[in-house]
Amino acid sequence: MNDLIKIKDMSSKYDISARTLRYYEDMGLIESVRNDDYAYRMYDDIAVKRLEQILILRKLNISIKDIQRIFNTSGSEVVLEVLGKKVDAIDEEVSLLHELKEIVLEFIKQIEQSDFGKESDVKLLYEKAKEIETQIVNVDYDGNSANVNRLLEVTEKLAVAPDIVEKRSYCYLIFNLGSVSNVLEACEMYGKAFGAEKLSEERGFIEPDSWIGMDIKLFNFTIFMQSTSNPLGGNCCTKFASQKELRKAYDVVKEEAIECSLNTDWHWTPLSAIVKDKFGVNWLFCV
Repeated sequence: MNDLIKIKDMSSKYDISARTLRYYEDMGLIESVRNDDYAYRMYDDIAVKRLEQILILRKLNISIKDIQRIFNTSGSEVVLEVLGKKVDAIDEEVSLLHELKEIVLEFIKQIEQSDFGKESDVKLLYEKAKEIETQIVNVDYDGNSANVNRLLEVTEKLAVAPDIVEKRSYCYLIFNLGSVSNVLEACEMYGKAFGAEKLSEERGFIEPDSWIGMDIKLFNFTIFMQSTSNPLGGNCCTKFASQKELRKAYDVVKEEAIECSLNTDWHWTPLSAIVKDKFGVNWLFCV
């Protein structure tokens, strides 16, 4: 396979969502490439083979964390270890399922011996299949209570948490910084000032050098910066843990700033700063 595969074709061929492909890439399991003619994610032969390996491992119910370990380690030791633990887990699950079967058969016998003309025995049934646990625990029960307790233990052990957790909704700021170079320079400046971390970067669909969008994490929120000038700039209020941290950030952001001032006379904070940095972003610092 010499040609690059588009993300939509990759998704269709292997019957997985584009979101899952991006997730695998974010986790470092596969890599996409870009070219001048097509700005979306594309995959080469190495990525395709790696995806096929991932899908096989996922069919075996191997976790993403263990797949990362397998791919990050040379040799067969890790994959043998992971598969060995999977066999042990399957044996344990089979044993639990057999025990669950015996518990259910015991309940069947007890139900067959019950008189459902009596109100107390009727309470042993599901209420529209939704309240078995509450029903069994709360009513007076003349059967084997140990079976009830073991049922709850077994079903809890058999419950499997999802490997991929859905992302939660969140809110973030948008800075329109005018040009690609401004976005790149701002990322570097905010990294020095606040320890901001770049999370992602996207380029223009048709002309990659004409537009850039970048997510950065600044403390506990996200800022999306893009090379768009309508409207210019952005607004952000940042509260620091100490005056030392505030002054450090101020010294960096004030360089070539359009406006800046450091204040010690505001009644609600011992130290504050107002900065309109060289990219047109308005900052309010306080402690």
